[in-house]
Amino acid sequence: MSKRSILRGIAAAALLAVFGSAHAQTAWPEKPVRIINPFAPGGGVDAFARPLAAKLAQQTGMNFVVENQGGAGGTLGATTASRAAPDGYTFFAGAIHHAIGETLYTNLQYGIEKDFVPVTVLAFVPNVIVIHPKHNFRTLKDLIDYAKANPNKLNFGSAGNGTSHHLVGELFKLQTGTDMTHVPYKGAGPMMTDLLGGQVDLAFDGMSTSAAPIKAGRLRPLAVTTATRSFIVPEVPTMMESGFKDFEVTTWYAVWAVKGTPQPIIDKMYAEIVKAINTPELKNVWEQQGATTGGMPPAEFGKFVHSEIEKWAKVVKASKLKIDL
Repeated sequence: MSKRSILRGIAAAALLAVFGSAHAQTAWPEKPVRIINPFAPGGGVDAFARPLAAKLAQQTGMNFVVENQGGAGGTLGATTASRAAPDGYTFFAGAIHHAIGETLYTNLQYGIEKDFVPVTVLAFVPNVIVIHPKHNFRTLKDLIDYAKANPNKLNFGSAGNGTSHHLVGELFKLQTGTDMTHVPYKGAGPMMTDLLGGQVDLAFDGMSTSAAPIKAGRLRPLAVTTATRSFIVPEVPTMMESGFKDFEVTTWYAVWAVKGTPQPIIDKMYAEIVKAINTPELKNVWEQQGATTGGMPPAEFGKFVHSEIEKWAKVVKASKLKIDL
């Protein structure tokens, strides 16, 4: 083959790559897109992923389908998503739980930084310590005093082993010197059902799932875990106001692409998400759940995830927690 033929081949390949990239960016999506939610229906991820999917469908003219695959603290669905074809038709809707899981689980079948590419954060939500009204605790001090005097008599529910609800509870036990029994569920939805029914005493829940029961008087909030008070329950003090200076936790929900997904598709998905979450409709949905809007660019989100993995690794180590999958 002559040198000229080789050069022509290289030029043709380059043009095809440019054309293919541009086509992917302009044509996507050409068929329904699935968003894997690794938790049971009714939890925090659902609260944001489903309104987002509906808005993305409206914006693009193509269906976005949220597929729930709960279990093992959100790791089963994450494993499924990590093995999907990187063609831009499978995305992963996860949360802070997946930064925690990097050091908590001993046999993790995926890596959130290794197998996924960050797209953006959807929402930031305060955690809130909520109790069933059958208990007469009116303040955080009431809860702590009782828990100290009655080791393991109280239980706290979570969306699963290794979720933020679980780790916030462990952090609380460490800082207060209390012992409570952890009851893991396959998602925040099933946990909330038992909490409202009184089978679970309390939870370190995300405001997105606790806001409505709090407003209805079915749960009593004792403290929020963010640096400032929540606009949903402005009368409820923060953990720091209650005397715990280093207790600050914010739950976040986000979207990742499968590693290998074409960059133009990731860029378009990011742009569509930012457009969606800044519409009045979704801003209202977010606000009703006590959430602030995300929208971090992919690179910035990637750095944030890395910092969260490092932060929760310290809590996992201090709690001496390890979970075998």
